[in-house]
Amino acid sequence: MSAAQVKNLQRRLDNLNREAETELTRVCGHDLWKSLGFDAFDGLDDADKRALANYYYGQWQTVRELQDALG
Repeated sequence: MSAAQVKNLQRRLDNLNREAETELTRVCGHDLWKSLGFDAFDGLDDADKRALANYYYGQWQTVRELQDALG
């Protein structure tokens, strides 16, 4: 993979990371999910919000793992 491709991938991962963080904070109503993980949104009464939070938390974790692997 060329340096330009790696830089482009890192930029796209940063965008996905920001999107996931923004949506998780919006759905949860706070940013405690960063320290509490699933516990922050498992208690949400609205099943749709809980599902959305689970989706974005999975996205956020995947992005972070990929970023760690890329260095």
